[in-house]
Amino acid sequence: MEEKDNKDVVESAAEVMFPSNDQGGGWYVVHVLSGHEQKVRNSMLKLIVQEGENHGVLDILIAQEEVTEVKRGKKSTRNRKFFPGYILVRMAFAEDGRSINGDGWHFVNSINGVIGFLGGEKAQPLTTTEVDDIRMQMSGDEAAAKPRIDFEIGETVAIKDGAFANFEGNIEGIDPDKGKVTLLVNIFGRSTPVELEYWQIERQ
Repeated sequence: MEEKDNKDVVESAAEVMFPSNDQGGGWYVVHVLSGHEQKVRNSMLKLIVQEGENHGVLDILIAQEEVTEVKRGKKSTRNRKFFPGYILVRMAFAEDGRSINGDGWHFVNSINGVIGFLGGEKAQPLTTTEVDDIRMQMSGDEAAAKPRIDFEIGETVAIKDGAFANFEGNIEGIDPDKGKVTLLVNIFGRSTPVELEYWQIERQ
């Protein structure tokens, strides 16, 4: 009960700390330990509230939707994450108006469970279109746009995140409904199929 009360206090305080609109800064993808998405978010919020300083963190979002399942005749509801092992953090920009505020960079990376920003020191914010698509999926809007995949089968791309980061691969398949692509990656001299989220790859 006490834990729930503390959570409610943190959430309420966060609503005051964070701007109510989506203006300013950029949304970045932060890699966290799988299964620790909510724990990392709560840790950030708690520190922000305790210190009375948001450290350039303008909002924190876990991309997920509520789904209903029926098992053994019983109906249950759970949250399904779109990107397990990742959270979205809206960060204030540095004075150059492009890169992440230095204080915010160090604050986010200091949180237990955080592995780092997607792209490392060259992290790039999501586009407005990507953020809008994620929000539409979260709203459960059946008319929501599918994740946009601007790649083509046969194209050679670079992997920018995950176990095969810095590898290259040829696109063998594209699943626009799931927002995933299948690459053929040369591993130990053999072409191996690897399934990745569309934002884990980039053109060379």
